[in-house]
Amino acid sequence: MKRSVRFLASVALLRRLALASIIANVAIVVTGGAVRLTASGLGCPTWPRCTDGSYVTTAEMGAHGVIEFGNRLLTFAVGLIALAVLLAALAHRPRRRGVVPLAVAVFLGIPAQAVIGGITVLTNLNPWVVGLHFLASMAVIAAAYALWRRIVEPDGPAVAAVPGPLRTLALLTTVVSAAVLVIGTWVTGSGPHAGDQGAARNGLDPEAISQVHADAVFLLIGLSLALVLAFRAVGAARATRAAVVLVAVELSQGLIGFVQYLTHLPAVLVAAHMLGSCLVLLATLAVLWSTRERRTPAYAPAATPAEEAVAVGA
Repeated sequence: MKRSVRFLASVALLRRLALASIIANVAIVVTGGAVRLTASGLGCPTWPRCTDGSYVTTAEMGAHGVIEFGNRLLTFAVGLIALAVLLAALAHRPRRRGVVPLAVAVFLGIPAQAVIGGITVLTNLNPWVVGLHFLASMAVIAAAYALWRRIVEPDGPAVAAVPGPLRTLALLTTVVSAAVLVIGTWVTGSGPHAGDQGAARNGLDPEAISQVHADAVFLLIGLSLALVLAFRAVGAARATRAAVVLVAVELSQGLIGFVQYLTHLPAVLVAAHMLGSCLVLLATLAVLWSTRERRTPAYAPAATPAEEAVAVGA
C-alpha cells in the first residue's frame, strides 16, 4: 500500500511540474512580446552581458534595460522549472517510456531558446531571427505538452481512436496550424513593433503578407470545423470535444487578429494575439492526441482503483 501511495504522489508531482513548465513557457512568450512592444529589445544592447561591462542592467539603461534584463531573468526561472521536471522524471518509479527524453528535450530547449534570443540582440533584432526565437519557444511548448500528456499514458502501443482518414485530417490540420504560426512571424517582421526604433524590417509588404496569413487562418478554421463534424459523425466524443475547443480558440484568436489589424496594431492586442498563438498550438496538439490512445500492455499489472482515478482525472 505504501509503495502505491508513493507511486501516485510521484505521478501527481510530475504532472503538476509538467503543467507548470507549460505555463511558464507560455508566460515567457508573452513577456518576450512585451519587451518588443515596449521597444525594449535592445534595452540590454549585448549578450550574454547586459552591457560590455556588466551582466546586469545599470541605471543608465533606464526602463528599457530593466524590462529586457527582467525577461532574461525569467529565462532562469523557466529553466529551473524544467530542471525540476527532469529531476522528478529521473526519480520517478516505475519510469514511463519516453518521459525522460521529453523532459531532457524541454530542459535543453530553454538554453537553446536563450541563445537564439541572444543572437537576436547581437543582430540588432533581425526580424527573421526574432521570428525564429518565437518559433523555438513554440517548439519547447509542444515538447512540454507532449511530456504532460505522456506522464499518465500507459506504455502500450498507440492505437487509433478514430478512422485512419480522420487521423490524417488531424495531422493536416496540425501542419496548417504550424504554417499559420510561421507566417504570423513574417507578418510581425513586416509590422511596426520592431522592438527598437532602429531595428530593420523584413521588407515584406505588410498588407500582402497579412492577407496570406488571413487566408491560412481561414483554411485552418475550415479544417477544424471539418474535424468537429467528422468526429461527431463517427461518435468520437473525446476528439469532438477537443476539436470544438480548437475552433473556439481559433475564432477568438482570429477576432483579435482582425481587430488589431483594423486598429493599427495596438500593443495590448498584439500581446493578446501572442498569447492566443500559444493557445492555438496547445488546442491543436490536444486534437492530435485525441485521435489515438495507448493501452496498458498485456503483461502489466492491473492498476489499482486509486491509480485509475488519477489517470482518468488527468
